[in-house]
Amino acid sequence: QLQLVESGGGLVQPGGSLRLSCTAPKFSLDFYGIGWFRQVPGKEREGVVYIGISGGPANYEDSVKGRFTVSRDNAKNTVYLQMNNLKPEDTGTYYCGAGDDLVVDRYTDYGYVYWGQGTQVTVSS
Repeated sequence: QLQLVESGGGLVQPGGSLRLSCTAPKFSLDFYGIGWFRQVPGKEREGVVYIGISGGPANYEDSVKGRFTVSRDNAKNTVYLQMNNLKPEDTGTYYCGAGDDLVVDRYTDYGYVYWGQGTQVTVSS
């Protein structure tokens, strides 16, 4: 069920930065944990980072630690993914998912209730 909207993707050179946004036009994200995922053709969707309802310490996939930062702005009903020092292997379609902290798996796409349509990130020179 698509109820989230991602934006901010694009084409960027290696070493560049992008900030992705995830928002919900019809409901509050305050009550949901948010996971960011990426998918490339022929592969399963993989978890990038998860931030819980409280906005506490996030769970990052190892390859993005130190380069990606997730944050929540409840006033804007938006979750951001700041991506720095991008690498070609970061290329993919990025999705956000919303779910219950106690139900979702923080490293896979299991248990999420809402999804967005995805935004394409291409890292290439």
